[in-house]
Amino acid sequence: MEGVSFAYPSRPNQLVLRKVSLDFPAGKHTAIVGPSGSGKSTIQSLIARLQSPQEGAILLDGHDIRELNVKSLRGFLGLVQQEPSLLDRSILENIALGLVSSPHPSHAHLQGVLYGSDLAELASHGKDVFAVAKKQGGAIAEIVDLVRQAADLADASSFIDRLEKGWGTMAGSGGSMLSGGQRQRVAVARALVRDPKILILDEATASLDSASERRIQAAVERAAKSRTVISIAHRLSTIRNADSIIVMQAGEVVEQGSYEELIAREDGVFAHLARLQSLTGSDEIEAKSTASINDTLSSSSSKAEIDLGLDEEKIDALQDHTSPVVSSPKQEQADNDNDKDKDDLAEDLSATAVIKGVGRLVRQWLKWIILALIAAALVGCNFSASGLVFGHTVGALNPCNTTADRVKSLGEFYGGILFMLAVVVLLANFVTWSSFGLVAERLLYSVRVLSFRSLLEQPVSWHQSGNRSSTSLLSIITKDSAALGGLSGSIIGTIFSILINFLVAIILSHIIAWKIAIVCLVVVPILLGAGLMQLRSLSRFEERHTDAYSRANGIAVEAVNSINTIAALSLEREIMGTYSRALKAPRKDIVLASAWVNVWLAINNSTGFLVYAFAYWWGSRLIMRGENTQTQFFIILMAMLVSAQLWGQMFTLAPEFSRARASIARIITVINLGSDAQLDSKELATTANVERRGSSGTERDIEAVGEAKPPVPVNSKGVRVTFDRVSFAYPGRPDVPVLQDVSFTVQPAQFCGLVGPSGAGKSTIMGLVQRLYFPTTGTVTIDGVDISKHSFRDDVAIVPQDTALFDGSVKFNVGLGAKPGHEATDAEIEEACRLAHIHDTIMALPQGYNTECGPRASQLSGGQRQRLSIARALVRKPRLLLLDESTSALDAESERALQASLEVVARDVTVVAITHRLHTVQKADVIYVVEGGKIVDKGRHGDLMERSESYRVNALQQMLQ
Repeated sequence: MEGVSFAYPSRPNQLVLRKVSLDFPAGKHTAIVGPSGSGKSTIQSLIARLQSPQEGAILLDGHDIRELNVKSLRGFLGLVQQEPSLLDRSILENIALGLVSSPHPSHAHLQGVLYGSDLAELASHGKDVFAVAKKQGGAIAEIVDLVRQAADLADASSFIDRLEKGWGTMAGSGGSMLSGGQRQRVAVARALVRDPKILILDEATASLDSASERRIQAAVERAAKSRTVISIAHRLSTIRNADSIIVMQAGEVVEQGSYEELIAREDGVFAHLARLQSLTGSDEIEAKSTASINDTLSSSSSKAEIDLGLDEEKIDALQDHTSPVVSSPKQEQADNDNDKDKDDLAEDLSATAVIKGVGRLVRQWLKWIILALIAAALVGCNFSASGLVFGHTVGALNPCNTTADRVKSLGEFYGGILFMLAVVVLLANFVTWSSFGLVAERLLYSVRVLSFRSLLEQPVSWHQSGNRSSTSLLSIITKDSAALGGLSGSIIGTIFSILINFLVAIILSHIIAWKIAIVCLVVVPILLGAGLMQLRSLSRFEERHTDAYSRANGIAVEAVNSINTIAALSLEREIMGTYSRALKAPRKDIVLASAWVNVWLAINNSTGFLVYAFAYWWGSRLIMRGENTQTQFFIILMAMLVSAQLWGQMFTLAPEFSRARASIARIITVINLGSDAQLDSKELATTANVERRGSSGTERDIEAVGEAKPPVPVNSKGVRVTFDRVSFAYPGRPDVPVLQDVSFTVQPAQFCGLVGPSGAGKSTIMGLVQRLYFPTTGTVTIDGVDISKHSFRDDVAIVPQDTALFDGSVKFNVGLGAKPGHEATDAEIEEACRLAHIHDTIMALPQGYNTECGPRASQLSGGQRQRLSIARALVRKPRLLLLDESTSALDAESERALQASLEVVARDVTVVAITHRLHTVQKADVIYVVEGGKIVDKGRHGDLMERSESYRVNALQQMLQ
């Protein structure tokens, strides 16, 4: 990098890098450290050409990377981003995607398989992947071997092998079905599988426990012998063996050198950061600890691994249970009979159930519906009335039967009647469409509120089961609701008018000339049969292909959301191929179904000519016999002809009607899911009354759901959290316990730390405290009351492991954390931001607190997002603060400052913190060590350093000096 300056397009006047000049020697390991927002991650984006510098140049072996083919450039890179994103495919496919566009000569013959669907088919075999691949041989077996080797290097094979469906386990959109540590290990394996010339690791081990981190560090150090490695890190212990360390601050390089050189500069920035991250403790404890495991450290140094003295099999067995994992569509199809998580949104409701459901929804607008139907009936009667007038007009205008004056007089008379009919139809149409439109808009609003609320009321386990995705659930609120709104508006009005006209035309025709009418009725069975067959064909077609198009839409949405990952891995062609296959799968059936449906549509639309044929053939005979007059003939002809034509046109609405029926069934199923008492917010219980669910008086107002029980008395000094013999297993795997007989108590205003290896059950404990899940056995209480029996969430704030911010201003995002019913003031927001040590960073932004964060907070660095999430939690002024790896993306100085703030906050708040960084909880009042789903030890930091070997080894792994 030579004199590189860069500013993001959204903030062109704020330089992130200022004339930075750096050299990354070939075959060496170079590390970049520094405070959050100093420009570290921007460097990796520039190297991968995800961004382009405003000034200066980035050279690769002396060539400006802007002159290189971007796909070829990225083929030489292996990139693990700060927040790794996986695609909604099997773990096998996710790792294998790293081979796409690989420039390695030995990978060239694998590209055909990688761009096809063979890997997806192979993944459907679950745990038998390797046996099937070996049997198939060839390129697919080679790919599987490369994937396995990369996973071994990334320390991922152990947890993958113990997943229910092994390498065929779906990762979920963005990797949502895996824990943070599991996602990072899969992402590292994906980067290593292509054997890249340049390996870039941006906080690649931030979510891992020390043992896993050390093993991956060993893999990176072994890999560094043959490639250039660039590591971006906050944990200085992870880059101790780097050949060169670059220290950045405010977009500039402030120090550079080896670890020993930088640590020797006692007044330097790096040495200051190192001191902030060192674990405190008495010299006696450290000496005793070092002596007790010195042999372990020395004997393991060659392997760069440390035996924690834990039951690794138990830990690995539990690692896959940090979040439920769903199966792939092909696996679900193969195991359909045993699938307990079948999506109940696809429930096949009967026509009666659908009508009753819609009836309950629209009952409150019954007056408007009756008015609309009356007006629609007038519109329908108009067609037959106009036929009656038309027949008399034709008869009156016959000069053979009357005088010229009488013709003129009758012409004016019937013209006046037609004018009056026009006025009546104008008013009737206005009333019909206005009334139906009003009902449709109100119904659309009500249904969207009801369905969205129902989705919010479902437990987390429901959202994570049944192959549900954000795309499919969102389509219920938008697409399905819109279909219902359209059906309840113009479509219902049109169908009702046509039906009324059809009945009136038949009755009128039989009254006037039943002999002609009865012959014309021959076409009625044809009309009905063709229409019903068209509806039936469309209904089956919609049901069969909804899932296929939903998958294609999901791929498109995922591609947009994960565009950085797709660009970095050069997956554009592969994604297009997958998208095309998802569209092609139902294409043949679509063509056949369309042809079949159009046959019935053609029959319906051509039936009018059958009416002509029968009417003229039989009518002429009756007129010649003198049994009927010309006037009667034309009345019946117009009435029956218009009815037949309108009937045919009605069935052109069959596609809309078919889609609406399926949409209504899904909406009613969602609305009827019921509440799991998950919403405790008083605001949701008292916001503007929408419409009532409207059936019996026993059904509730949709916005008047009170809390499960009255809240417990408030204790200003935090809450007491108690686990009493709690055991837990995820619903999808009831036979695999995640927690076993866990009992502990966190006292009011106590700072409690939960530590242990990945997959030990720490995040599960946090989920149970939030009542995202319910214990299999035992109870979780707050202030002595079972959390399932009272409201408590207004007094709880959480900082999750995966920070989620919204597309809005900084002020908006922080203000969302305020208690329901209270809008945070500017002073409260600023106070929370100061406690989270992000106020100065915000004030340095172009628009301060009004600066837009962008979609998924893309305009902020990982550390800035995490600190905003902490500020959002603190603005609530909670009695219980839950921190799940809340400082994993923070630099040492920000983390230490935040710890000081938490120590102040914890005087009046109960704090429960999960962390892999032990210095985060070294001042905690109590630390619980979680291993294998059990509490194996507890105490303060100093006590655990003396008596707990696993804790002591974990601490020494994080020591810098």
